[in-house]
Parts: sequence; C-alpha cells; structure tokens
Amino acid sequence: MNLHDQLKSLFPEHDFKEETNKSEPVLFQKEPLLCKYEKRKGKPVTIIDGFRSVNDSEKKELAKKLKTMFSVGGSVKNGKIIIQGDNRSLIMNELKRIGFKVKRVGG
Repeated sequence: MNLHDQLKSLFPEHDFKEETNKSEPVLFQKEPLLCKYEKRKGKPVTIIDGFRSVNDSEKKELAKKLKTMFSVGGSVKNGKIIIQGDNRSLIMNELKRIGFKVKRVGG
C-alpha cells in the first residue's frame, strides 16, 4: 500500500488530485553546460554557457557563489556567467558537485 492509498483510506471524503503538470527540477538539463576559456582584452576569463532551465536570479546566485568560492570577479551577461581567470577545472568540479552536467570547450 503506497502513501496515496493510505491517505485515501484515512480521508475518504477528500478529493485527491494527482499533479499532471510537474515541473522539472531546477538543475535538470538534457544538454551539458559549456565551460569555455577566452581572453578578453588580454585577460583570461572562464565563460559558462548553455543554461536552459535556470532563470536569471538563479544564475546570479550561482555566479555569486562561484566568485566567492574562488575569490575572483565576474558577472552575468546575456545568459552567460563570466568568471575572471582560468578556473575551468575548479568551476567544472563545483558545477558537477551541484548537479549540472558540464562539458569543457577549447584547449
């Protein structure tokens, strides 16, 4: 007997509606995030791109967490997280730990 059946037996007059429109988890993505290394104005930056199901406020929170963790600057622009410095391996490990799939792009 599962939980739904137990609840029906306890509360027979209640109308239980099953959720048919369940939203995907926040961190669920079919495609992996792309972690790129570029030089902008002669300075190295790490760019994280490919977010599908993450809204802007969650991207800003994630960027803030990464910036604080690695003591670097950065920003969120055009749906991409830009982190100063070449910290690809550290950032990729942290994103994997959180639950994202990550793909390394370039060099």
